[in-house]
Amino acid sequence: MSYADIFSQFEALTIMVVGDVMIDSYWWADVRRISPEAPVPVCEVKEKENRLGGAANVALNIAAMGAKPLLCSVVGNDKTGLTLRELFVQHGLSAEGLVASEQRPTSIKTRIIGNNTQMLRIDEEDSSVLSEKEQEMFVERVKTLFDNNRIDALVFQDYDKGVLSREVIERITALAHSKSVPVCVDPKKRNFAYYKDADLFKPNFKELKEGLKSDDIKAEKQSLMEAAKLLYDKMNVQKVFVTLSERGVFLADFGSKDRKSVLLPACVRKIADVSGAGDTVISLASLCMALHLQAEQVAHISNIAGGLVCEYVGVVPIDKTRLLTELEKA
Repeated sequence: MSYADIFSQFEALTIMVVGDVMIDSYWWADVRRISPEAPVPVCEVKEKENRLGGAANVALNIAAMGAKPLLCSVVGNDKTGLTLRELFVQHGLSAEGLVASEQRPTSIKTRIIGNNTQMLRIDEEDSSVLSEKEQEMFVERVKTLFDNNRIDALVFQDYDKGVLSREVIERITALAHSKSVPVCVDPKKRNFAYYKDADLFKPNFKELKEGLKSDDIKAEKQSLMEAAKLLYDKMNVQKVFVTLSERGVFLADFGSKDRKSVLLPACVRKIADVSGAGDTVISLASLCMALHLQAEQVAHISNIAGGLVCEYVGVVPIDKTRLLTELEKA
């Protein structure tokens, strides 16, 4: 099957994305001098822009590939939450999976970009775990969306902001598997060990070492395979997909008879910003998983996509046409 055929099949898919959403706010500035008050640059702000971030960026990447994302999260009943919902409308995303909380603010990350370089990031958020009532409301909203839609794959996009807890993860995973929906995970440290029985588990190299509490893991195929086997034994994850930054990606498929593994190098690119690359990788991986593609195809497509978005400043979704061109060239 050609890449064009695969991309065509992506357009018939519906992917549920569950996790932390936020606004990525950018203040674009010129920097010409150092402040006389302290040894810091003076940023003359020229433009401000709000973008969807976190799990919402995964949804944007899925939509950019022509598929339908269903995003489920908890946001604050506040001014930032209203701005976020307005961004949903602007991008044609459904907000039916959003639960409003009276107890917590909507997360916003403000990045100050001076001369196309990130100078400072300011986070406004509450990363405490949802209350029991909010967790129940959230899981019920997910159930409703499952009942009313045909879901082809589910993504847990964990940014460690409190929306995902052990109970929420376990209940939604069980729900997805009861409907034979593959579960893909982009984990963070706090919930790392709770994503048992995932069909695809995608930590980055740092998260892999932290999750297994080992500094001895090396970015080499044999060492990565041994670490992946530990994850499989402990958590029963079927595919372990590790992103290695400039060293590429590794994928071990324990669901296959011969337990295939592949280590792919990163493509040489002019890197402007790595923000959001992990979102793009899990987005493409989930689409590939929904089509039950082979491990090598999952790794290759996702690897090329993650590298492409690093050429742009800020968090941006993938360009479908350019991705297809790059895959056909590769």
